[in-house]
Amino acid sequence: MKNLPYRGLYTHLEITEETEMADYDFERLSVLIVEDSLFIRSLLINSLRILGVGKVFAVEDGGEAINFLKQVKEDPMKVGTQEVDIVMSNWQMSPVDGMILLRWARRHKESPDRFIPFIMITGFSEPKRVQEARDMGVTEFLAKPFTIQAIGNKLISIIERQRQFVHTRSYFGPDRRRRQADIDFEDRRVLTDKSPGVEIVRG
Repeated sequence: MKNLPYRGLYTHLEITEETEMADYDFERLSVLIVEDSLFIRSLLINSLRILGVGKVFAVEDGGEAINFLKQVKEDPMKVGTQEVDIVMSNWQMSPVDGMILLRWARRHKESPDRFIPFIMITGFSEPKRVQEARDMGVTEFLAKPFTIQAIGNKLISIIERQRQFVHTRSYFGPDRRRRQADIDFEDRRVLTDKSPGVEIVRG
């Protein structure tokens, strides 16, 4: 995907060598953007188009996203896609914010895909906030302000490092352990598929 033409609306989205995702073709990806700011929403749309994402849809808050995802399942011809591969959602929105949307996607019986990769876009960096989203089943974080390179890296991370899902009484979502630690003893602090009450779910 080298030498992509610049098609954005904002001059500060110019492509540099760092933004080239040479070995990846995102043409078959379908991404839903959930963002209440028109300016940020436009930046995200154009960034994804520059990266070559085939289908980009955008709504203004979590409530609209829920309705859109339901329609994808019930009437895909109406919304123009048979599936959404990735959700990119702002955290702080009104009336339905990103955390409510994430909770619905992971836990609600009407969610069409509880395994859907979910990127939370946020300016929050406090450990408590990060842990809250992880506990709700977020897949990746995208920090504001973001770059095209950062967005591309998140897409690649989702594609290349797909994590198994864990289902317990209090949690459903991607395995929160990024990698196995190099330890010589049994780590009793982490959940495994042999832990009581834990089911490893592979989507």
